[in-house]
Amino acid sequence: MAGEVFETEVWFANLLAHGLERPLHSHGRWSLGGATSDQVVYFPLMQQRPGGPLQALSNYYSCLYGPVGAAQELKDLSTARWYDAVQALRRWPGASVLRLQPLASDSVWLTGLQEGLREAGYWTDKFFCFGNWYEPVPEGGFAAYWAQRPSILRSSVERGRRRLDRIGSWRIEIHGNDLLGVARALDAYLTVYAHSWKAPEPCPEFMPNLVRLAAREGWLRLGILWFGQQPVAAQVWLVHEAKASIYKLAYVKGHEKLSAGSVLTAALMRHVMDEDGVLEVDYLSGDDAYKRDWMTQRRERVGLVAFDPRSPRGLAAAVRHFAGVWIRR
Repeated sequence: MAGEVFETEVWFANLLAHGLERPLHSHGRWSLGGATSDQVVYFPLMQQRPGGPLQALSNYYSCLYGPVGAAQELKDLSTARWYDAVQALRRWPGASVLRLQPLASDSVWLTGLQEGLREAGYWTDKFFCFGNWYEPVPEGGFAAYWAQRPSILRSSVERGRRRLDRIGSWRIEIHGNDLLGVARALDAYLTVYAHSWKAPEPCPEFMPNLVRLAAREGWLRLGILWFGQQPVAAQVWLVHEAKASIYKLAYVKGHEKLSAGSVLTAALMRHVMDEDGVLEVDYLSGDDAYKRDWMTQRRERVGLVAFDPRSPRGLAAAVRHFAGVWIRR
């Protein structure tokens, strides 16, 4: 399985330092020993307010959540080991309600965690978070992938290139760990984002610090489409192990007819498939219609919520939750 950027220690450190709108009441690590080794695997957790639930250290910047360390180590962890871990967790403030999201529905550890929670007396439920579109890279790389795309998408990209050729000089730059180039590209990305249709970032320092972090770690693929000296489209992709994640994209309003965003996406697809040799490209969160032109596979990200009915706070939260589920059904 490809590694996940969103389950690395440096990702959580950046989120904690720059990706939260207000200070946390508390945060910590719920550590678990591996099933077959002494490696420690841990879940970063937080409590946003006194008396609030214990939650995954995640928010709208997090496209996936899971433990730091070799999650595969948890695949064969026995229910008894999970039970012991949950009993230790029960002593944490806020642990009468545990909420983890967004999770891969096929996580190797999710079923074991849920069984351990139930064995320890928790009531649990899973819920839908969002759809996730992705594409396994075919043999033959980008050429094979591109031949499989809908003709309307291929034609749109070609028309965009021809329009760009007709109206002036344009180029695409893709930056990784070249520090001077990344600094200039980051300024261009921020300029594009500020003139795009997107709302301002709730945490303005998160993306600049993520870009610099990703450059240091070797994850960054920051693509800029320049029209003359003006950046008109920008995308931040993260390549970790064998997976490319399309994290942020924007284009300047008023340039829709140029299909600059699609032209840039195609260039980045070629780069990660043919130069980085990734095995999968992931469009991360959301069922936006345009993603179906670029991707053929869909999976779901889910959440897990657990309530300790022996705690008055846990019991009250469980009653509210399950009553709401019953009413919606």
